[in-house]
Amino acid sequence: MMTRIESTLRRWRRRISRSEWLARMLKLQINERDPDAPALVLIQIDGLARPQLDKALADGKMPFLKKLIQREHYHLDHMYSGVPATTPAVQAEIFYGVKAAVPAFGFMSTESQEMLRMYESNAANMVEKKLSDAGHEPLLKQGSCYVSVFRAGAENDEAHFCPASTGWGPSLKEAGPLALIVLLLANLWSLIRTGALLLLELVLSVVDFFRGLTDGEDFLRELMFIPTRIAITILMRELSTVGVKIDIARGLPVIYINLLGYDEQSHRRGPSSKFAHWTLKGIDDAIARIWRAAHRSSRRHYDVWIYSDHGQEDSLPYETLHGRSFADAVSKALSDLPQNPSGYVSSSDRGVQLQRVRLFGGQWVQKLFPIEDPDERVEGKAPMALSAMGPLALLYNIHCQGTPAAEIARLLVEKTHAPMVLYEDKSTTETGPDGEPVTKVRGWWRHGAISLPEDGHKVMGCEHPFAEEAVEDLANLCRHPDAGDFVVSGWCAGHESISFAIESGSHGGAGPNETHAFALMPGDIHFPENGLGHWRPKDIRNAALAFLKAQPAQELKSPPAVSVGANTVQPATTTESPLPAEPKRHDSEETSATYAPLSASKNLRVMTYNVHICKGMDGKLSPERIARVIARYSPDVVALQEVDVRRKRTGGIDQAHQISQMLSMDCHFQPAMHMEDERYGDAIMSPHPLRLVRKDILPGPAERSIHYGRAEPRGALWMELDFHGTPVQLFNTHLGLSKGERLRQVDALLGTGWMGNPNCSRPRILMGDFNALPNSAEIKRITCVLDDVQLQLPGHKPKGTFFSRLPKARIDYVFADGELAVNGILVPRSELTRLASDHLPLIVDLRVPVKIRDSKPSP
Repeated sequence: MMTRIESTLRRWRRRISRSEWLARMLKLQINERDPDAPALVLIQIDGLARPQLDKALADGKMPFLKKLIQREHYHLDHMYSGVPATTPAVQAEIFYGVKAAVPAFGFMSTESQEMLRMYESNAANMVEKKLSDAGHEPLLKQGSCYVSVFRAGAENDEAHFCPASTGWGPSLKEAGPLALIVLLLANLWSLIRTGALLLLELVLSVVDFFRGLTDGEDFLRELMFIPTRIAITILMRELSTVGVKIDIARGLPVIYINLLGYDEQSHRRGPSSKFAHWTLKGIDDAIARIWRAAHRSSRRHYDVWIYSDHGQEDSLPYETLHGRSFADAVSKALSDLPQNPSGYVSSSDRGVQLQRVRLFGGQWVQKLFPIEDPDERVEGKAPMALSAMGPLALLYNIHCQGTPAAEIARLLVEKTHAPMVLYEDKSTTETGPDGEPVTKVRGWWRHGAISLPEDGHKVMGCEHPFAEEAVEDLANLCRHPDAGDFVVSGWCAGHESISFAIESGSHGGAGPNETHAFALMPGDIHFPENGLGHWRPKDIRNAALAFLKAQPAQELKSPPAVSVGANTVQPATTTESPLPAEPKRHDSEETSATYAPLSASKNLRVMTYNVHICKGMDGKLSPERIARVIARYSPDVVALQEVDVRRKRTGGIDQAHQISQMLSMDCHFQPAMHMEDERYGDAIMSPHPLRLVRKDILPGPAERSIHYGRAEPRGALWMELDFHGTPVQLFNTHLGLSKGERLRQVDALLGTGWMGNPNCSRPRILMGDFNALPNSAEIKRITCVLDDVQLQLPGHKPKGTFFSRLPKARIDYVFADGELAVNGILVPRSELTRLASDHLPLIVDLRVPVKIRDSKPSP
């Protein structure tokens, strides 16, 4: 009944949804196919380092993200951004799987000798074309993107606020005045809200403007920052959020959005500043609106992943520290060196001219070109150039005839006071990590000559969270064909971070904060088991591709199940899963094991879950969704009730084995009802070894009962679990609806055929849906033999499990022998668990005595 009511409400919500109406009025393509297919929303918070996120969570700046961690079983992981730590480089790695596709946000193309800035359409298109021509699969096929450098496979009209993209421009033009009026009226509240936010941000910007002047900042720069700040912090964020909600309503398979506000404020005032952290409140609210829209979608099963592309370092501008620009310092340092006949760098101070180009959002690219007489230009020689952004500067076409690169690097460090200068020594090669020959990377810093990776621990310092990877990436950056002749780093260990642009927060180099991003992921999505313990952008891509390529469960075409001894074995299916296949946790050490007394113990996580034939509160059938619920909590044992196997009402799917295959678990199914090839009953799953002891039908109601003949048959399943060498007896059941029936079934379970059997050793665990409240006679009979675990944990208030939207009734139980200490109890009330079934899962952590081993190597 409650499922029908909620399904009806969802249908009506969809019919009156503003996002639905906007999509139809703008004549945007709507995906009506594959309603059960997985879909993904990728939310990137630009420039937010993990330490700054931790601070924002502690200060209450991001309450929704905190709710995701506390209530929705999201886990907050570390992520290494890679070097260069810039948005284009990270996006290229996530969208195309290519590390360091660009050496910096602004750089010179060695082929065309043209200075490229990645916010320009020609630069973005050129880089993306190279990636596509190289055969790299784009991530956003058939999807959309907002505020992205690259389209990554999204069609031109599905890329919004991106270089060289049209977005919804043509659709808005074709919509007509009436449709636009309706559009505005339908979103009147959003317009009022956005207007109020713009006004508030304007007031704050003006206050910040005068504060900047008081602190001695440049008047013009402070004034120019006001419209930039308002446009990026509020207007672009709100428009992008509305667009993402529309695309969710349309059912696009993958959607990407980049939220810029924090990054821009950090560049201006610093990553720890109050104004930068103020923007996180608006970003948190935008994420909340997107997340709610995704979980209410009627067209797709959306997952929402949240991450940052990089962090920022608190930095001092080079010009503030030394009273001149870095371009002038480089010119002066190189002016005393012998030059080639072209005379590109003269000995006079007027030998070079500095041009600064204002970048979108307050970042600077500095270009250094010589002032030269055209008659003196030597054909085929390119001018010297400098691209300096954040803590990274690239020097091109350094023509110092006869002067070794090591000497130039030393001179640059000593004369300009740059922390570190690196270069590629093309005369020397070595074997790289993949066994291929690579050129040597050398350089100079305040302590003398260095080479990478040998001296990496010195230049990175012992506190860098990703020192080894950062050294490797920094060396590869120096080898990048567009990185120039010298790479100048504004940061190294023991030196304050210097930005070669005029900014208080910077990124792009290998600093510990700028490379320290984060990933906030659902509980069943984990970083690869490579021993690193953190993500990097390519790992996000691989996980996203695996998730998106998963297919919903289909009707089984395999032959009927076959019986082998006492076990019923179902043929495996080939359905792919969005869930990571976790290895079975069996002991496999190559040791000679001698067993000591049972003095050690291990945690056994048990879950009992009535899955309601995998039919959610939205009326959708989805074994995938049930599997995701289970995977998020990583149980050792799963007891499922109300499972269909090859029943027409659920599409002929073997739900038990679909779910177990997705979870890489062994499964045993007990059919309480068997109608030809259709079955319905209970199952036990585990990644640990299972042995079937008994499965059978329990007594029904008495013959004189008026319900007899209409009562649903009830069964039980007895398995023996090998838990690290200790046998644990597991019982799963689903009792009847009438009191007399349940009493007969409880007596049978406690009798000699089941738990009272002489061969039934301890410890024992009985779990399932008992359809009875705690004070009922049938539950009291069970608690005379076993403990109700929800009553055994000190300080725990027993929680109901039915029905999922308002779980007041406690009818799902786990009972256990007294020697199994209760460590924890969880009845998760996340959006996913409340939607997936009409019951909530009950999860219990028990301490099981196990046999310990002396790990003596085999002779």
